[in-house]
Amino acid sequence: METSRLDWSHLQSFLRVAQAGSLSAAARASGQSQPTLGRHIRALETTLGQPLFSRQPDGQKLTAVGAALLDDARAMQDAAARMAMTAAGASARLEGTVRITAARVVAHWHLPPILARLRTEEPGIQIDLVASDTAENLLFGEADIALRMFRPDRGDLMAQKLADLPLGLYAARDYLDRVGRPKTLAALKMLDFVGFDRSDVILRLVAQNGLEVTRDFFATRCDDQIVNWALVCAGAGVGGFQTPIGDADPRVERLAPFIKLPALPLWLVVPRALRHVPRVARVRDALADGIAAIGRA
Repeated sequence: METSRLDWSHLQSFLRVAQAGSLSAAARASGQSQPTLGRHIRALETTLGQPLFSRQPDGQKLTAVGAALLDDARAMQDAAARMAMTAAGASARLEGTVRITAARVVAHWHLPPILARLRTEEPGIQIDLVASDTAENLLFGEADIALRMFRPDRGDLMAQKLADLPLGLYAARDYLDRVGRPKTLAALKMLDFVGFDRSDVILRLVAQNGLEVTRDFFATRCDDQIVNWALVCAGAGVGGFQTPIGDADPRVERLAPFIKLPALPLWLVVPRALRHVPRVARVRDALADGIAAIGRA
């Protein structure tokens, strides 16, 4: 078989299905239709003359041939990503699009004034903002800059810590007027709490303060942090949130200073190949300055 007969789009579909485990999961993750992915897989199998997947009740399982090809396909994907980034790095113009991915809370509260100011100062730079709590893959062009609550361990990514965003406990003022403002841990435990549904992040934070609780401790639960905060502001109970946001909201009051919550580290991450691209560097500097100011405040 001649390698020139291989279609790169078919190999990308092969990787997506192999990583996701099924056509439907790969379609949801990639935004491509399930029939398109299936057509690409069949075309690649025809080109290679070998089946790459076997259908199972729970999805698609790699055949021995498919498993043997997986590492090579990943290496090709990595090489293509590096080529694209190298080409992008050659651009010296302070114009074009920069794609940013950030957690939904950061994207909703912190970034709008920073990006509005940047647009005024740099009208040639366009911004794509992906508000998502799922980490996009910077190496495959899903974003140029990421704002994340953890430091990545990939050597081909550059990480810069921007701030430690403090957390506090809050409740609506009218809710506290009704039930009272707790002065002790025992009194605090008697209040209603707003927590996460499937995530155990809050359970672990509470445990760090010497209080072991279960999911049922939270009377109202939602994993969407923006909705979670709206519930707190509406009077559904006590909840934790970033103090730069909570302290500025007149609907709520910070309480229970005897509870110590760890700060949230916020990291700016960019691929090394893009760090000197002028438009990416300009946006990176604007984000770093804006977020650092929030952390200092």
